[in-house]
Amino acid sequence: MATEQINAVGRRKTSVARVYLRPGNGTWSVNGRTLEAHLPRHVLQQSASRPLVATQTDGQYDVKVTVAGGGLRGQADAIRLGVARALVKINEDFRPTLRAEGLLTRDPREVERKKPGRPGARKRFQFSKR
Repeated sequence: MATEQINAVGRRKTSVARVYLRPGNGTWSVNGRTLEAHLPRHVLQQSASRPLVATQTDGQYDVKVTVAGGGLRGQADAIRLGVARALVKINEDFRPTLRAEGLLTRDPREVERKKPGRPGARKRFQFSKR
C-alpha cells in the first residue's frame, strides 16, 4: 500500500484542500507552487506540516495539494486536516498520535450569515430614544 498515491480532503471555514501523498523525499506542491510560496507566513507553514512532524514522517512523503476558497489561515488548516487524514489512510497506527494532537478534528466554526435589518450577523444599528 505504501507505493501508491493516497488522497484525502480537508476543510476549514470555506477552504477545501485535496491532498495527495506519495512516497518521496518531502517536496511540497500547493496549487503548483512551493509551500513557502503559497503560505508566506512561517506559522502557517508549520501548521500545514504539523501532522508529518507529529508522526515523524517529515521527509518520507511528497505532498501535492490543490486548495481553493477562504484565506491563508483557513487554507493552511484545511491542508493540515487533509494531510492528517491521508496519513491515517497510509498507517492506522498514526491515529492515536494525531488524535492526541487534535489534528483529526474538523473545526466546525463558520461565519454566521448576515440577518435582514441589521448591519451584520448580530450587530444592531445605533438606538435613538428621540
